[in-house]
Amino acid sequence: MRPYLLIALILALPLAASAQSLGNLTSGESSFTVSVNPQYPLPGGVASLSFLSSTLDLTNATLSVSVGGSNIYQGSVRPVAVTLGKAGSTTKVVTTIASGGINYRQTLSIQPQDVVLIAEPISSVPVLYPGKSAVPLEGDVRVVAVANLRSADGKALSPSTLSYSWTVDGMQIANSSGIGKTAIIVASPLQYRVRDVSVAIMSQDGRLVGGDALSLSATDPLLRIYENDPLLGIRFDHALSGNYTIAGSEATLFAAPFSLPTTNGAPFLQWFLDGAAAQTGNSITLRPSGKGQGDASLSLTASTGSYTTATANLSLFFGAKPSSNFFGL
Repeated sequence: MRPYLLIALILALPLAASAQSLGNLTSGESSFTVSVNPQYPLPGGVASLSFLSSTLDLTNATLSVSVGGSNIYQGSVRPVAVTLGKAGSTTKVVTTIASGGINYRQTLSIQPQDVVLIAEPISSVPVLYPGKSAVPLEGDVRVVAVANLRSADGKALSPSTLSYSWTVDGMQIANSSGIGKTAIIVASPLQYRVRDVSVAIMSQDGRLVGGDALSLSATDPLLRIYENDPLLGIRFDHALSGNYTIAGSEATLFAAPFSLPTTNGAPFLQWFLDGAAAQTGNSITLRPSGKGQGDASLSLTASTGSYTTATANLSLFFGAKPSSNFFGL
């Protein structure tokens, strides 16, 4: 195989990934390679250029890098940072390595694109919960690609016309890839493991390319119990734990499961009073009977399937005489 064919193969992947193009070399043949990191540079970000060669002694060579006709680096061969412009804008970089009295030059164009992956765990959270649900054990996660690919003149391409190539843990998922396939559903990783998801997005003519990647890690499920006050509603600002005193004639408690998988429906909630099954569902109303003070144990389990479960426990006290003072003293 001739040398220029070998160089073409080496540079084929970075060319496709970062929308780079190589110009003519002053020596007539390429004697070094340029890699761009990250693979998919972001608009307004920084791309790091690294240099490798199997034929040149880079230790004793000098490097010159110019961007848009202005020299930004002159010195020994080392990684050089290049500041990029807005989405779709082209940054032309000329790199020259001088070795043994000969200049070897490569020209590349870096065109950053704006692509972001968003993880949407399919898991339980309370209604109107202000936070984000977590990746559930033994569940699924929907990963959505938000792409803003633009041409050099700033024209945005419709996401539905772009080609999406999804990869999970290094394996390309063919049935989830294709034109307009902006999302993929992946299984949650095993406990204490991570799952890597990435996407490469390309315009139909192959000229514009972008991508992003993220890592998913599962969270243990949680179960919280809150007081449902008749005037204030559910007291989400204070989760009950340990001991709970029923001050009036009755008390209503609300259970909120966090991070349980909901792929096959909402979690099943079961309340137990002194070890005996009492009620199912998110809420339970407790009404002490008889006279005098007493105590009981309240427990709750939330489950989805045979494996993913969460539990919560309370020690109940009731029958205490209420304070006669308006201020609770």
